[in-house]
Parts: sequence; C-alpha cells; structure tokens
Amino acid sequence: MTSPATPPRSLAELRRLTPARVALGRAGASLPTEALLDFTLAHARARDAVHAGFDAAAIAGELQAIGLPALQVASRAADRRDYLARPDLGRQLDPTSRDSLAGVLQGGDVALVVGDGLSPVAVAAQAAGVVRQLLPRLAAARISIGAAVVATGARVALGDEIGAALGARMVLVLIGERPGLSAPASLGAYLTFGPRAGLTDADRNCVSNIHDAGISADEAAHKIAWLVREGLVREATGVILKDESGSPIPELPSP
Repeated sequence: MTSPATPPRSLAELRRLTPARVALGRAGASLPTEALLDFTLAHARARDAVHAGFDAAAIAGELQAIGLPALQVASRAADRRDYLARPDLGRQLDPTSRDSLAGVLQGGDVALVVGDGLSPVAVAAQAAGVVRQLLPRLAAARISIGAAVVATGARVALGDEIGAALGARMVLVLIGERPGLSAPASLGAYLTFGPRAGLTDADRNCVSNIHDAGISADEAAHKIAWLVREGLVREATGVILKDESGSPIPELPSP
C-alpha cells in the first residue's frame, strides 16, 4: 500500500521562512510596484550603511565602560572614497598609528580590534554587545584580552599588522560586513593566530552574520570564545581549525 503523497508547500509558506526575495509576482514585464519600492529601499539602506560615519570615540567609550580602555588608530585610507577604491590601503596602518602602537605592551592572550569595515552601522549596533557577552566566557577559560584597538578605515587584514605590532598571540577583529539587501547591519568576527603581515583568509576563522535577524550576540560570543580557546591551545586558526562549538562533548573512553 502506497502512502499518500505529501501535499506541495505553497510559495507563501516559503516566503515566511526566508528574507530572500522569492515569488514577488509581476506586473506586465516588470515587478509589482510594492516589490520594486521594497527593493529600492533595501538597496538605499545598504548604500547608506557603507557610507555611514564611524564614531571611533563613541566605540572606544563603550569599550571603556565594559572595562577595556581602547587605543584609536587609522588605516592609510585617507577618507571613505579612498577606502572603497583602494582596499589595499585599508589593510595598512598609517605611520602615525604605527608609531602609537610601538612599545605598547600586549600583556594578554588576545588583542581585540574593532573596525568600521563596510558597515559602520553594524559596528555601532553590535560590537559592544558581543564584547560584553564575550568577556566573561574568556575569563572563565582564563583567557585575557591584552589591548583593545578601535580602527578607522579598516579591512580585516589590518588586524594582522595591529596584532603583530602588539606582539599578540591571537587577534580578534570585529568589523562591519558588506551590507546585503536583507542585512545592512551585519557584524563579522575574524580570529587569527600568530598575526603578521601577508596572511590570507585561509589563516583565519570567521563568525559571520551577527545581527538582529541573524546570529545573536550571545551565540556569537559562544562561538568566538570556543574558537579563541581552541586556537590558542592548538596554536592555529583557519582551515585547520574547524568550528565545533555546537558539537556535543565526546564521552571519554572507559579506563
């Protein structure tokens, strides 16, 4: 006896499960007006997120309130136009910032860098909350944050130069991710063991999509703390460190 066929799901059900733009309908050869206006608004929000101002002093103040005094540095990108046109400049400290980090004692396991990236609004909305959730998890594992740095005009790899200048064992970069049409304010966390110039993304681990409709600050802090702890123990990050923060703890074999 054959079982009855599962009834097909409707497109309306699919739309409730995803923010992706599916089954928008059509008006003649084009989109319906409501769908077109919604797309235009989302695109404008994404552009605004890229070009938003970055209040480094305010971010430093939030870190100070959490208990992390922060230095402020800048990349070689002179302004936002430079930053977008020359990604390489966002990966290098300007000479004044490089000098300001010289001689700063790390005194901890991890250097924290908070950078504007491609969505300064994500940093303003999410970074302090993630750090607030992260600190007690690191403290429980006896892992300390030595120096905290707020970086303007930052790309992810700027953390490599900052971490190397501070002599950090590991650098954690919290940075605004490229805005999408459904997530203009998404934060990313990048971890690199043994930071130094010339590393690539293959040498890092990333916790992505930290925003109100994505990974929460609490969940992100859990994943980051696990990666920091394991990265320090194994002395490695990147493709050889798999994120198993959600895996069950294996049982020890019987003696």
